[in-house]
Amino acid sequence: MAAKTTARNVALIGPSGAGKTTLLESMLYVTGAIGRKGSIADGTTVGDGSAEARARQMSTEVSVATFACHGLDFTVLDCPGSVEFVQDAYSAVLGCDAAVVVVEPALERMIVVAPLLQFLDAHAIPHLLFINKMDRSEARYTDLLQSLRDLSARPLLPHQYAIGRGDDLVGYVDLVSEEAHAFRRGRASDVIPVPAEHLEQEQTARREMLETLADFDDDLMTLLLEDQEPPTDLIMQDLRKTLRADQVVPVFMGVADQDMGVRRLVEALAREVPEPDARADQHGLDGDGGTVVQVLKNLYLPHAGKLSLVRVWRGSVKDGTVLSDMRVGGVYRLFGSQQQNVGSANAGEVVALARLEGARTGAALSSGAAVTLPQPPTVKPMYAFAVTAANRSDEVKLSGAFAKLTDEDPALVIETERETHQTLLWGQGEIHLRVALERLKNKYNVEVAPHLPRTPYRETVRKQTQSHGRHKKQSGGHGQFGDVKIEIRPLARGEGFQFENKVVGGTVPRQFIPAVEAGAREHLQRGPLGFPVVDVAVSLYDGQFHSVDSNELSFKLATAHALKEGLPQCDPVLLEPILSVTISVPGDYTAKALQLVSGKRGHILGYEAKRDWNGWDEINAQIPQGEMHDLIVTLRSLSQGTGFFEWRYDHFQEVPDRLAQSIVDKHRELAA
Repeated sequence: MAAKTTARNVALIGPSGAGKTTLLESMLYVTGAIGRKGSIADGTTVGDGSAEARARQMSTEVSVATFACHGLDFTVLDCPGSVEFVQDAYSAVLGCDAAVVVVEPALERMIVVAPLLQFLDAHAIPHLLFINKMDRSEARYTDLLQSLRDLSARPLLPHQYAIGRGDDLVGYVDLVSEEAHAFRRGRASDVIPVPAEHLEQEQTARREMLETLADFDDDLMTLLLEDQEPPTDLIMQDLRKTLRADQVVPVFMGVADQDMGVRRLVEALAREVPEPDARADQHGLDGDGGTVVQVLKNLYLPHAGKLSLVRVWRGSVKDGTVLSDMRVGGVYRLFGSQQQNVGSANAGEVVALARLEGARTGAALSSGAAVTLPQPPTVKPMYAFAVTAANRSDEVKLSGAFAKLTDEDPALVIETERETHQTLLWGQGEIHLRVALERLKNKYNVEVAPHLPRTPYRETVRKQTQSHGRHKKQSGGHGQFGDVKIEIRPLARGEGFQFENKVVGGTVPRQFIPAVEAGAREHLQRGPLGFPVVDVAVSLYDGQFHSVDSNELSFKLATAHALKEGLPQCDPVLLEPILSVTISVPGDYTAKALQLVSGKRGHILGYEAKRDWNGWDEINAQIPQGEMHDLIVTLRSLSQGTGFFEWRYDHFQEVPDRLAQSIVDKHRELAA
C-alpha cells in the first residue's frame, strides 16, 4: 500500500433523526464539493436519493459522497439510522477507517446509540462522537457527556466545551488550543475571548482531557505530574495515536443544518482519522501480494446494472481486473445517485465495481489466493409478510426480482413455508418490509400484495378409539375393494407418527400393508380441525381383501375412510408452535419487556444481565408463534427503538380452549 495515500474513508452512523444526512450535506458544502445545500424536506440532498428514502424523509440505504480538503480525499458513507436497516450500516462501517457517531442532545435518547457503540468496540473501529442539534439542547453539556460515558466502553475525550445551550448557544472553547469560538450561521466561527464565567469549567474540562490522554502516554503523564504545560504538538500526536488505536472516543458538537461546528469536525477528521493502512494492517494485509477488495454493498441501477461498492484493501483494481474468477466491468466513484468512471482505484479507496455478478455483501475478493476478512454480523429476521404477486402475470419475474432485492439487502430473507404454502418475506420490521415492497415496484416493476403470515398450527388426539373403513367399487371388469380395521391412539408430545402392523392370519395381504401406512400418512395431513395431525399412532389389526378387486389404491382409500370416521371420536385438540425467545433490552425497560411477554401468553424462564453489554438485560422466555408477529414493533416502541430478540422453534403445545375454536373457525373461513 502506498505510504502517502490521500484517501480517507469515514462512515456516518447514529440513530434515526440525529441528522446524519444533514451533516453530510453540510460537510460537502463547507468543503466546496457542492455549491448549494440541499434540503431533506425538498428531496434535494446528495444523500437519500432513492424514491423510498425521499418519500419517508429518512435514510433507507447507504449513500456515498466524496470531498477533498486539507490535501486529503474523503469518501463518506452515510448509513441509515433506523434499526430496521442496521445490516446496511454494519456492512458499510467495516470498510471504513473511522466512524462518526451522530447523536442528539437528549438525555432520554442517548441509550439508542448503545448497540452501535457495542458494534464499533467489538470490531475495534476508531470512532468519534458528534453531538448535533446543540441549539435544541435542554441538558447541560456535562450531563450529555456523562450520559455518553455511561454507554461507552472507551474513555470519552471531549475536544470542546460548549458555551451556552439551546437558544443561548454561543459556541465552544477548543480544549486543545484554549481558543473560544462564536458560531456564525452558515459561516466560519469567530475567535472570541473565553467568557469569564466559563474559565473555571474550561480549565477543569481541559485537565480531564489531558489526564485521559496521559493514561496512554508516560511523557505526558510526567509533564502533568510536574505541573508543566504540555506542548500542543505532543497533545495532537497523542490525539492521533489514541484514536488510531481505538483507545479513546473524541467528542465534538455543533448544529449541522446551520454549518456550526462542521468545519471543526472536518479539520479533526483530516488531522486525526487513521490512514487506510492502519486498518489494513489490523487485518494482516500489508502492501505485498495480490489485489484484495471487500464488498460493502450491492446496488442495482436502471442503466448501469449491478454495481458492487467495495473497499480496496490491497493492490489496485481497474477495468478488466479478475477478482475471484469475476472480471471487473468498470470502476466508478459514487456521489449520491451519480457515478463517475475513474478507470482504476488503489489501496485505501472505496469505489463501485461493475458486473461482479457473483459478489455478495461482505465477501473478500482477490486476484490471487483467497483471503479471509471480518464479516458483518448477520441480523436475525424478526418480522414477516406473506407475499403474492398482485398480478398473476408477474409471478414468473417475481423470483428474479426477489434475488436482486436480497442481494442488495442481505437482511431480507425469502422463505417458502412448507405447511402453510405461503411465500414469506422476512426482515427487521414493518418499515423495512414496506420499503422492500416499494423497491420491488419502483425498480423492478413488480407489485406485491402483503398479508399476515399464517401460523403453522397442528392437531393431535387425546383419546384412543377403533375405527373401520371400507372402500368398494364395481364398474364392470375389475372393481376396487379394501377393508381395514385400525386403532388410533395418542402419543407423547414430539413423537410424531407411528404405524404398526398387528394383522395376523393374512386378513390383509403383506403387499397391501405399505398402502395402509401411506393412506394414513396422507389423510393425517388434514385432520378434523383442518390441520396436520401429529403425535398419533395408527395400528392395523384386521381387515378383508378380494383376490381380484383388491389393490393398493383401494386400501389407501379404505384407511382414509377409517381415519375420517375415527379421528373426531379421539377428542382432537389444536396445537400451536412455541418459540424459545431471547429478548435484549436496556435495564430501564426490563420491567416493561416482562409485561410484554406476559401479555403475549409467554412463559418467562428468567432474566439476567446481558454479557458484555453494560446496563442491559437478557430475558429468556417461551412465546406462542401466533403471538410473535408484532413483537418487535411493540418491543422497540417501549424501549426507544433499542430492544431486539432472537428466536428458535422449541415445541408444540395445546392451544387454550378459549382461543382454539376461534382459530379453527377463521381457518375454515380462509379455506372456504
